[in-house]
Amino acid sequence: MLTVKNIHQYYGGSHILRDVSFEAHLGKVTVLLGRNGVGKTTLLKSLMGLVPIKSGSIELEGKPIHKATPYERARAGIGFVPQGREIFARLTVEENLRMGLAYKSGSTPIPAELFELFPVLKQMIHRRGGDLSGGQQQQLAIARALAPKPRLLILDEPTEGIQPSIIKDIGRVIRMLADRGDMAIVLCEQYYDFAQELADDYLVMERGEVIARGLGKDMEAQGVRQLVAI
Repeated sequence: MLTVKNIHQYYGGSHILRDVSFEAHLGKVTVLLGRNGVGKTTLLKSLMGLVPIKSGSIELEGKPIHKATPYERARAGIGFVPQGREIFARLTVEENLRMGLAYKSGSTPIPAELFELFPVLKQMIHRRGGDLSGGQQQQLAIARALAPKPRLLILDEPTEGIQPSIIKDIGRVIRMLADRGDMAIVLCEQYYDFAQELADDYLVMERGEVIARGLGKDMEAQGVRQLVAI
């Protein structure tokens, strides 16, 4: 689904991403791990086109997208859940979800599946996003990204500041989406146990480079916990 080859990225004179390559496959969760400041969020923003890469390539289903705008990547089938959620606080839950359908026809209905995945959103459909708890806002952000039915879902630290019960709900949804087999998921996560539980494949970054990679089931044996410990 996603193929990233030898990408480099700079902020000013700082070399942020260094020759990063990886693949994400349909039906699998690819987990991105690493300490703070190693380039994880920059990598995800590069995939979405929010920051440009200096060199290398990004392909979605075999088609190069590294020169495409963020909205072109969204139309191509990428859903992005940014760190910090970034929902529209003054808009209702329904209006936030419709923002996820912004490039579709105005008559496109909100997929009923979103309310099956996150029942609380149906209960709060007319509440403003800013009135929701942090965990409910995170569920809304994920649902908004899922609304146009992406083929690739990118999540940047979805458990940050979330209560444990909702972390479990989010993990359940991520696993279910992957197991359907029609979506690839890239998950950047600091919470190691959550990441290990979901990972089919993993990458560890340090100083902008991928220093370790492998199968999720091998993470403990390969000492990944120690690699990302603060």
